[in-house]
Amino acid sequence: MNTSPAKTTTPDETAAAQDAAAKDTETKDAPGTSSGAGDSATAHDDLSSKPEGDADDGIADEDLEPDPFEKARHGVGAGAAAVVSAALGVVALTGAWSGRVAAERETLIGQIKTSGGGSAAQQISEIYGDAWHTTALVNGVFAVLALLVGVVVMVRPAFGAPADRPQPAWVRAVALAGVALGVLGVLISAGMYFDLFASLPSAGTPAGG
Repeated sequence: MNTSPAKTTTPDETAAAQDAAAKDTETKDAPGTSSGAGDSATAHDDLSSKPEGDADDGIADEDLEPDPFEKARHGVGAGAAAVVSAALGVVALTGAWSGRVAAERETLIGQIKTSGGGSAAQQISEIYGDAWHTTALVNGVFAVLALLVGVVVMVRPAFGAPADRPQPAWVRAVALAGVALGVLGVLISAGMYFDLFASLPSAGTPAGG
């Protein structure tokens, strides 16, 4: 029976085989390691770039055109006050139902006072003069209110926090109209109250007196 001698391995050959196996293992593991590192770096870049994207979105939102509804709401309060001022000025010139009611009340009071007798001058003053002056006083109050509201609307932008947009031109125009009507109403009411335009009628001297 033939027996082949066992192959003996020298220490140098064993060391060389171990070095070759180690190099093969490092070569096989190298691509996976670099790929994992690359994936981690990519994920880190994505996470770090997300806030920057959000910041860019915020800047882009600010650069958008203003909301038309927000622009339409600008100056609504001032515009309403200006219209109120002009309306009060018109009422001061044309008269209000409150002034008419107050005048009728004064007329009734005058009739009650002079029902028991009185001179003609007293009757004129109590029945006609007081009613006339009351009407002038009520119209004057409306005129003063129109003047005050119009002035407040016009000078409001100069006080308080500065507005983002200037006051619309139509608001200032209507407020100025209210101020003009208020001044005119005050002058007319003052002339009526102090009998500057027309004096109270006087009782004639009886014939043969």
